[in-house]
Order: sequence, then structure tokens, then C-alpha cells
Amino acid sequence: MNRQMKRAARRQGTSVDRARAVATARRAQPPAQRQRVGVRQFLREVRQELKKVLWPTRKELVTYTIVVLVTVVVLTSYVWGLDVLFTKFVLDVFAA
Repeated sequence: MNRQMKRAARRQGTSVDRARAVATARRAQPPAQRQRVGVRQFLREVRQELKKVLWPTRKELVTYTIVVLVTVVVLTSYVWGLDVLFTKFVLDVFAA
């Protein structure tokens, strides 16, 4: 039992032992098996969830895309530069 559970038990007026027993009983229960749903029900639920999504505006989408592309170019250039330096170093050390 953690501090939060102890504090909640004190606020509710229950004893810590009672709260501990409830927590232990909850943990002892096996998870319920969820029944599979049909394809139509699944697609209906997907549509409902997608309606809740806060989609970006066109301006935000363009901004995010530019940020990603610039980041990819910068990091690719950095890795390419390191590769060139290490290649020259290795060839200088091991080339006869």
C-alpha cells in the first residue's frame, strides 16, 4: 500500500487495514476475458474514436512537415560528415 492509498483511506474515514484488504482483494481477482466483437462493431468504434481526435490544421501540418524534413536533412548531414571523417581517419591509419 502506498502513501496515496493511506491518505485516501484516512480521508474516507476507513482504517488502513480495511483499505489494504480492499486493495489485496482487487489484486487477487483475475482479469476478465474480453469478448471479441464483430468487424462492423469494431469499425463503428474506430469511427467514434476518430471523431474525438483533434486533427491539425493545414497550417500546422505544413509547419510540422517542414520541421521534420529540416531535422532529417540536418541529422543526415551530420552522420554523413562523421562517416567521411572516420573513413579518412581509418584509411590514414591502416593504409600502407
